[in-house]
Amino acid sequence: MTFKAVVVERTGDESVDVSVQDLTEDQLPEGDVTVAVQYTTVNYKDGLCLRPKNGLVRQYPHVPGVDFAGTVEASSDSRYKPGDQVVLTGWRVGEIHWGGFSQMARVNADWLVPLPDGLSTKQAMAVGTAGMAAMLAVIALEDHGLKPDQGDVLVTGAAGGVGSIATTILGHLGYEVAAVTGRPETADYLKSLGAKRIVERSELDHVTKRPLEFETWAGCVDAVGGEMLARILGQMKYGASVAAVGLAGGAKLPASVIPFLLRGVNLLGIDSVMQPFDARVRAWQRIATDLPMNKVETTIRLATLADVPQLGEDILDGQVKGRVVVDVNA
Repeated sequence: MTFKAVVVERTGDESVDVSVQDLTEDQLPEGDVTVAVQYTTVNYKDGLCLRPKNGLVRQYPHVPGVDFAGTVEASSDSRYKPGDQVVLTGWRVGEIHWGGFSQMARVNADWLVPLPDGLSTKQAMAVGTAGMAAMLAVIALEDHGLKPDQGDVLVTGAAGGVGSIATTILGHLGYEVAAVTGRPETADYLKSLGAKRIVERSELDHVTKRPLEFETWAGCVDAVGGEMLARILGQMKYGASVAAVGLAGGAKLPASVIPFLLRGVNLLGIDSVMQPFDARVRAWQRIATDLPMNKVETTIRLATLADVPQLGEDILDGQVKGRVVVDVNA
């Protein structure tokens, strides 16, 4: 029996070919659990994996797709049985292991999480890695003392995948969200998700000579990094925390240690790839209870496997708003 998958093949040192192909189950990699994939999504890493010389894919031919959700088809692990619904994010699936741009996937059981009650596989992929990273960031801020009555919480890159879900979660939990975006046309969209005010990217995307500015933010979910993160550190309230989840603005951090020493600011690193099982379960359970799916569903753009190559280009060019959900069986 064959199934369809997006396959990336190397055609030269500087080029790859991306196409939807028919594969058979004996071509799948080794693993404990075979999953009939129902939905996947498109992340920034997926866009990179569809390009040559991306630094992520080790072997070709390759099936990308960082995330997927579906139903267990076969399992040699006692934790999962046929018919169980599962979700996978991270563990370098879609990079060094074949991923979710496919109607079938075979992975290690340790990488899977049972789909929480109250979530469908489609909704799980509207959340995906981006949503799990956003929830991990919110949990980290809360674990470091953040409460809704402490003041404005900043979300950078707010119109992107991580930012839009972080905005939605924080707004739902009663926080005053200040959403940073460089696209003015997304202001109404961000307010519909729960943002109380919009901050122009130009206000924060350059470094100031002053290591400390007015204490403005009670917390921050930062998906940008670079100069913006450096600037924000000097604007945090005493003892406040920044959860760093991305580097869309660059990997360098031209910052001063002064905010850490004089204001006790915390910089919390959020990794969504190698999170242990218990932390993943905690995040997905919180997603099921604290992320209003009616708002998330307004951000969904449905796509098919045939759309994936162009979507990969679009997300690298910053042209994707909200969440793309790929129905692999459409």
